[in-house]
Amino acid sequence: MSRFDMIAFDADDTLWHTERLYVDAQARFTQLLARYHSAEWVQARLDETEAHNIIHFGYGIKAFALSMIETAVELTEGRITGRDIQILIDTAKAMLTAEVALLNTVAETIPRLAERYPLMVITKGDLLDQETKINRSGLGQYFQRIEIVSHKNRASYEHVLNEQRLAPQRLLMVGNSLKSDILPVLEIGGHAVYVPYEITWQHEYAAPPPDEQPRYYKIERLAELPALLERLEHAAP
Repeated sequence: MSRFDMIAFDADDTLWHTERLYVDAQARFTQLLARYHSAEWVQARLDETEAHNIIHFGYGIKAFALSMIETAVELTEGRITGRDIQILIDTAKAMLTAEVALLNTVAETIPRLAERYPLMVITKGDLLDQETKINRSGLGQYFQRIEIVSHKNRASYEHVLNEQRLAPQRLLMVGNSLKSDILPVLEIGGHAVYVPYEITWQHEYAAPPPDEQPRYYKIERLAELPALLERLEHAAP
């Protein structure tokens, strides 16, 4: 009997590249406002606006676009032109329609895991955007469940598990965010695998668990997950 009833995955920057899009958009944004303020100042104000707006708009590209527009209006004291606002809107649209670029080894690893385990996605963000990316990724067929939530915290994981009638200790969550994918799952008694991504959004920073933390594992790329699961299946309970 398998040790796990479900293997769950984060989506953005765990299965496919996303944060790169935000980094490129922020560079264009600071360049657009260069005649008003320094790039460092603009970036800092945008970060502050995003943090304040999470409670109103949640996560995702649309929320990011609204924060860019709000920051631009504030930093230019209302002098931002309609043309420049249109540039920001077009930037967001380009992000929403960008190619879904899978991380290395994802295309081979997910089908391999699906042969042995039930798989699901637990991700946060805009419903339409995330559904579209999952469909365009070519991976949707391998997941038995897709859960798109507004926040990833203890309460949201408990809600998902209750709906699926899953015991926390029978879940293994895989993701690139310590704050969203790892710590809440450990808190409820689940297993969590941290796969660092090359860029971490500042609002997702968190201190890692201690090395001796039970049920916490770290790998460098998704291709290492099957071997880790094999070790866990043969380890003492």
